[in-house]
Amino acid sequence: MEMRQVYASCLAELMEKDRHVCVLDADLAKASGTRGLYERFPKQMFDCGVAEQDMASIAAGLSSYGFKPWIESFTPFASRRICDQIAISISYAKRNVKIVGTDPGISAELNGGTHMSMEDIGVLRSIPGVVIFEPVDAVQLRAAMPVLNEYDGPVYVRLFRKELPDVFEEGYQFDLFKADLLKEGRDLTIFVSGFQTKHVLDVVPELKEAGIDAEVINIHTIKPIDRESVIASARKTGAVLTVENHNVIGGLHSAVLEALAEEKIPAVAVGVPDRFGEVGKMPYLEKVLGMTKEDIVAAAKKAVSLK
Repeated sequence: MEMRQVYASCLAELMEKDRHVCVLDADLAKASGTRGLYERFPKQMFDCGVAEQDMASIAAGLSSYGFKPWIESFTPFASRRICDQIAISISYAKRNVKIVGTDPGISAELNGGTHMSMEDIGVLRSIPGVVIFEPVDAVQLRAAMPVLNEYDGPVYVRLFRKELPDVFEEGYQFDLFKADLLKEGRDLTIFVSGFQTKHVLDVVPELKEAGIDAEVINIHTIKPIDRESVIASARKTGAVLTVENHNVIGGLHSAVLEALAEEKIPAVAVGVPDRFGEVGKMPYLEKVLGMTKEDIVAAAKKAVSLK
């Protein structure tokens, strides 16, 4: 099932149980997977048109009256375009609004550089009070949705729209503020977010053959990052690699380095270099931007060599 379908089905369950849960979109319900909810919940769905700032402000107002609004749009429009509304109308005002940005980073593919937000985490991570969450698969998203809905405060959800291979098994226990240890290791810690989690797990055997026993930790909540897990694992292995679908400035890599600022541990990054995106399918973009599995293996070897 596509991630947007999982997202929509979870919203339906939440809206069925609580009439205060509502969804606002900026003329992108089809793209977000929520068009069908208009028929089922006509009084809880609002199309704000191509006016994302208004959408965010309306959501803040609804929150003031006890509603639990979810707003959604493509990632650049759900982050940098409404940055001021998130900062002032939502976070500063302590409003309970969930913000969903779809097609993060290179997953925007053929929509190209204008729609390929490589900086959304960096933009919103600097705003006080905003929690930033990126699901790795459908299992984690299903487990997270009720938790996010009950969390009282602004949350930015970085949602890959299409299908993703499962990383977790059914019965997975989700903790919003605790990172998930996927594999223990002793030579290197790989902190990874989003769809690249599966890429990292795929290269673990190759690293093992190269003499690198890698520990893999999925950081699903980039802010606030699980500092305790980050520091403990980095101290254990003595070398760090971060892997993310975001600019290496301002995102997961920056958050990990901030947590490790007082530790003398080498850290290498795989992610988007400091540049804009371009039109292309994901395999092409991964190659152009240095985000392939081969790049992950090379970066892992470099990190260990720096110990």
